[in-house]
Formats: sequence, C-alpha cells, structure tokens
Amino acid sequence: MPARLVDRNPVVPSDQLIAQMVPPAMFDEVSFASYIPDPNEPTQAQAVAKAEEFSHKVGKIAGKSGKRGLFGKKTPPTGAGLYLDGGFGVGKTHLLASIYHSVPEPKAFGTFVELTHVVGALGFVKALDGLSDHSVLCIDEFELDDPGDTMLVSRLLSELSARGVSIVATSNTLPGQLGEGRFAAEDFMREIKKLGSIFESIRVDGPDYRHRDLPPAPDPMSEADLVERAGRIEGATLDDFDELLAHLSTLHPSRYGKLLDGVEAVFWNKVHPASDQAVALRLVVLADRLYDAGIPVTSSGGKLDEIFTEEMLAGGYRKKYLRATSRLLALSRFAAVG
Repeated sequence: MPARLVDRNPVVPSDQLIAQMVPPAMFDEVSFASYIPDPNEPTQAQAVAKAEEFSHKVGKIAGKSGKRGLFGKKTPPTGAGLYLDGGFGVGKTHLLASIYHSVPEPKAFGTFVELTHVVGALGFVKALDGLSDHSVLCIDEFELDDPGDTMLVSRLLSELSARGVSIVATSNTLPGQLGEGRFAAEDFMREIKKLGSIFESIRVDGPDYRHRDLPPAPDPMSEADLVERAGRIEGATLDDFDELLAHLSTLHPSRYGKLLDGVEAVFWNKVHPASDQAVALRLVVLADRLYDAGIPVTSSGGKLDEIFTEEMLAGGYRKKYLRATSRLLALSRFAAVG
C-alpha cells in the first residue's frame, strides 16, 4: 500500500530555514548560456543580457568593503536591484537561478511566499540578520497578498539593500501594480512605490513553454486505476484529496517542501474544486513545491485545471491560481508519460 502525505509531520529547524533557500533541483544546472531566447520575442535576449550585467554588479558590490564613516564604521555600498516581469513559462526562474549560480556566497533563493514564511517563523530581526551578509536575495514569483506583507517586505528589502544585499525578483506584476485587486492599494502606495524604487524593471515576453505544442491535460483516472498505479510506483504517495487539504491546514507552509522529501509521485483521489480561498492558497504553495521537485501528479475525480473556480480566478489571486494550474497540468502530463 502506498504511503500517505497525511501521515507525515515534517519539522524544519529554525537554523535551517535560510540555509535551505536554494534553487529547486530542476534549476541546479541552468546558466545564462543554457537559456535559449525565442527569436520572435526580442525581450528575452534583452533580459538575458540584463541578468548577466546584474550578476556582474552583484559581484562587484560583494567585493567592496565599504567606506569608513564618521566614527570609523564601514558603510556597505547599496545593493543593486533587478525585477524580471513577464507571463507564465517564459524562463524568468531560469534567469533568476542563473544569477544565483553566478554570484558569490552566501546567497539565498526562494519564492516570495517562502520568504514571508521564513520571516514569520524566525521573526523580522533574525531574518534580517541572517540575510544581511548575503551577496544576493533571489525572490521568485513576487506577490503582495495583504497590507501586512506589503509593510513587511518593503521594510525587509529596504534594510537589506541598505546593507549591501542585492535583490532580484521575478513576477507577473510590475512593482507599481503589486497588491492591485487584493486590498486598498492606494492606502499603501508609499510602501509600494518604495519597493518599486529598489528595482530596475525588465520585461520578458513570450508564450508559456510548459504548454507549447502540447496536447490537452490527461483526463482523471478511475479510482480503481489510480490505486492500482500508485501501488506499482516505489516512493509514491496516495491521498484522499479532502484528507490532504485538511492536513495542509495543520502545517506551516514553510514545511510543505519537507513534506515531499523522498516522494517520487503523488496520487490524489476524489479531486474537486477548492472550497474556499484559504484552502486554494495552500494548494498554490503545494503546487509550487511539487513543481520545484518535479514530482508527477495523477488524480481521480475532477480535473486539475478545475480546482480553482471561476469565481476565484476572477479575484485578486488570479495570477497565483493560473500559475498553479499551469504547473499542475505540466506535472500531470509528466505523470502520463512517466
């Protein structure tokens, strides 16, 4: 009988939270040279050039010791900032990981959600101290979901930049538009503008490579076939969808990656649309961790591209849900051919 994710309760020691902020395994070998720009999308080649230029800046800043101030204390140079904006599947994370691989240690890489979870788990001061000696902080899928995150991230990035930490982020939303549709952005415009001032924004256009020239996503399996196939794969897990959703609510999202350690494939039985926003957002985090680890997803019941309802897709978290859907479909196709 396959193992179940719901039987796992992983723990991540606080001193490992920053240390584990590295690119997903699928991006271990990427480089600027391995990014192949689409000749029909000139912004892609331009983005590669800007990313390489940024990595050189990071190296230079990291190599400077800073000037001595009035009382002999050295002041580090201000960190550089780059913001890669574009749609899904255009290679922004590839470029982000390439920057990470090309700059000096120490350095950190994580999604925006992972970063906020690390700060929440460690506390602001410990997170700031833990990151302040880094050459760069790479933030994937930069989003602002609520006013608290706006203030927290603005303060953290501003203080890190002032301490000489360079910051590079990817997103589907330009800095000045972060938070739109989620809360009263005008009330926080000063903070949002402050964030925007940290970055030089570069656009990366193109179609989603995950679905380029691909057939539609596989149909869900029957429950009997799902159970039979899960039983044939070593390292697979098989979970009732509702039980899995309930279990996710008991875990801090910073533990979702650890939840998948050693898992080769996941099988979800009786999939159906998410019941509410909190459940859906937990699924987004899980989908990101599954995609980072390259773990195939197979399901019975409803289709994976129907987990997020039309009502949810029309709301402020639309881009999160579309990204998660894109990734789940890619993993389901992977499962179908695996």
